[in-house]
Amino acid sequence: MANTNPNIGSSFDDFLEETGELAEVNTVALKRVIAWEIEQKMSVEHLSKTKMAALMQTSRSALDRLLDPTNTSVTLHTLDNAARALGKTLRIELA
Repeated sequence: MANTNPNIGSSFDDFLEETGELAEVNTVALKRVIAWEIEQKMSVEHLSKTKMAALMQTSRSALDRLLDPTNTSVTLHTLDNAARALGKTLRIELA
């Protein structure tokens, strides 16, 4: 008996692409990773949000937006400021 289900063997990425949601899902996933990495580095460096915001020369609310894993409206300038405040450099790569 042959399997007639066209979805067997397809990937979840294929499904998301078919529904038009792949780009949004990838964006949110990337933002979650970035926010997590910044929080981890802040923890290791014993930086409070207030101190981190000061190092970034920004407001605490702007830092909260950066650390919000669901807020994908982050500028490259903000990401670069965060990286420099943590002694890191921002690298962006198209793969």
